[in-house]
Amino acid sequence: MSAFWSGFFTSLSLILAIGAQNAFVLKQGIKKEYIFVVCLICALSDALLIFAGIFGIGQVIQKFTFIKQVAIYGGFAFLFVYGFKSLYSAFKNPKSLIPNTNYEHKFGKIVLLTLAFTWLNPHVYLDTMLLIGSVSIKFGGENIIFGIGASLASLVFFFSLGYGARVLAPIFAKGISWKILEIFVGIVMLVIAFSLLFVKV
Repeated sequence: MSAFWSGFFTSLSLILAIGAQNAFVLKQGIKKEYIFVVCLICALSDALLIFAGIFGIGQVIQKFTFIKQVAIYGGFAFLFVYGFKSLYSAFKNPKSLIPNTNYEHKFGKIVLLTLAFTWLNPHVYLDTMLLIGSVSIKFGGENIIFGIGASLASLVFFFSLGYGARVLAPIFAKGISWKILEIFVGIVMLVIAFSLLFVKV
């Protein structure tokens, strides 16, 4: 298999699993709120981390325990608060939450949340900078092509998830559907948050 497709499928296999970032993108897609911006930030962030790993930055950071500890506990705090907020919202807002386009004032908040879900999640660094960076070594001079393939997989995945979620919008015109989604997102966030406490530093 060529370096490009190896990178593509390696990256795709790592981001397919439901995680905090994916759950957030799914939720934004259903709400139809700044989907393009959210997907673009996720994809570009992944590309940056992937190439950082390919160029060896991930191996350098791995040696500094303090940086990993900050990432782990910072990620735990953020995911715990957001997860609790989702569960609280599930029971506080029993009415239908029909997606709309009156959300101009939320742009800054959505951008910050997207960046937080990407950069405050230690698993992102493990998957992109360390794992993908390590795999790219075997491709030697074609490691850049490997990185391009891995980055493209991220781009395809996030935009497919974000815009694909829009077909579910009619279902979430019902309050019970939103309640289930909020509970699902909240549980995912809390499980991932507590799993971070078991990451070896």
